[in-house]
Amino acid sequence: MGNIAAIVGRPNVGKSTLFNRLVGMRKAIVDDTAGTTRDRHYGKCEWNGLEFSIIDTGGYATDGEDVFEEEIRKQVLLAVEEADVVIFMTDVTTGITDLDETVADLLRRSSKPVLLAVNKVDNNDRIYGSHEFYGLGLGDPYCLCSVSGSGTGDLLDALVALFPEQKDTEKEKELILPKIAVVGRPNVGKSSLTNALLGTERNIVTPVAGTTRDSILSRYNKYGFDFYLIDTAGLRKKTKVTEDLEFYSVLRSVRSIEESDVCVLMLDASQGIEAQDMNIFHLIVKNRKGCVIVVNKWDLIEKESNTMKIYTEELKRKLAPFNDVPIVFTSVLNKQRIHDVLQTVMRVYENRCRRIPTSELNEFLLPIIENTPPPSIKGKYVRIKYGTQLPTPTPQFAFFVNLPQYVKDSYRRFLENKIRGNWDFEGVPMQIYFRQK
Repeated sequence: MGNIAAIVGRPNVGKSTLFNRLVGMRKAIVDDTAGTTRDRHYGKCEWNGLEFSIIDTGGYATDGEDVFEEEIRKQVLLAVEEADVVIFMTDVTTGITDLDETVADLLRRSSKPVLLAVNKVDNNDRIYGSHEFYGLGLGDPYCLCSVSGSGTGDLLDALVALFPEQKDTEKEKELILPKIAVVGRPNVGKSSLTNALLGTERNIVTPVAGTTRDSILSRYNKYGFDFYLIDTAGLRKKTKVTEDLEFYSVLRSVRSIEESDVCVLMLDASQGIEAQDMNIFHLIVKNRKGCVIVVNKWDLIEKESNTMKIYTEELKRKLAPFNDVPIVFTSVLNKQRIHDVLQTVMRVYENRCRRIPTSELNEFLLPIIENTPPPSIKGKYVRIKYGTQLPTPTPQFAFFVNLPQYVKDSYRRFLENKIRGNWDFEGVPMQIYFRQK
């Protein structure tokens, strides 16, 4: 679970084209929801039955001559830190440039496996030209043309072979307990929450720059709760570069979100929910994880009688369409309502594991569908025969229909609301599919 590959390289060598091609192989970026701008640079890819995430660092470059090199340096360092394998893209038509040399130098110093991809190789002369890239000292170059897709298969075979072995049985035992990740922008109180929960004896694992940035699992076993906290907070020294916060915190959340079952998204009460929090929220939903929103520093807000109610309504409005999410108001410093956070998290975890027997589902839904069937289209009546919950780790339902292509999104939401109204799926994204009967 949770293998990540990153594509790095200087601008205009075709990083995004390769990224789009890889992600497009499996239409995984399901919703292009407005507001998920940065999401475009993170997607899922599948090759030889192995699913992994891919990050296009190029989507983050800022223009401006002098900062260019610094920007690329920053992207490479981040990719090296976050990814399991790095794909370094170059362009055969320009040969090796100074910037390529700089990137290669950074990559050689890291211990991460690197695949050198030479792009725009679409004829024999250019294959010959690709030999120059042996000079970068990063092994055999993979010739490809990301526009036509030639050569991507070989690159993917090599990529998948470099991923770390899947977890061994020792690790498998861990999987039985729920895994909780605390995510959010910098300075909203993630470390304080982790510290408040784990007390002082938390495992500060050698905070040396360059320690592998795999998240640490800390076992929480008190007051009848037993789970793993994925602790990624507070393990990193600030890098010398002035951090572009949006760039960092969204990408840094990727791995912890992928490895978790339920995510605690922390917000700062005084700032409300901002674009970047929304990006993290969309990542949680896209990865089908449970979500609890914790509004921290609530003690600093001027209260009136219904402040909390107004705040909650405003939040839910922004989170729509998926806004069946529990919201807990806390002050971590004053240890206010931390216990509530735990109870809510465990409830969401149970909701995510909830299984509804097919008979029970249809007994409840079929009369409703009978009364409000999907609207007929072009004189054709859409008939839903029955529904069933799929045996997936997250709540997904399939409904068998005579004309699935005619069922609109609004009807999907209607069914989802009915299911949520009758069974507790609070905090858990739900997928509904219509299949040909």
